[in-house]
Amino acid sequence: MHIQVRFFAALRERVGIAERAISVPENTTIAQAWSLVVEDKALPDNVLAAKNMEYVDVATLVEEGDEIAFFPPVTGGGL
Repeated sequence: MHIQVRFFAALRERVGIAERAISVPENTTIAQAWSLVVEDKALPDNVLAAKNMEYVDVATLVEEGDEIAFFPPVTGGGL
């Protein structure tokens, strides 16, 4: 299966990758996709993940053609 993995904001700088197309085996989770792309850095606990532009849990399985995106945690603030 082929998927596209994207990294945003501070994560992009941290891992040194903006996006990468990869092949993954059947029954690959989003967390496993992270590990396939970012071999030397563990998936941080507070990272947000999206599958095809919808936030999902990192235990979600990927499917052929999915776009997986990783975002740093969102912080709020007053106006």
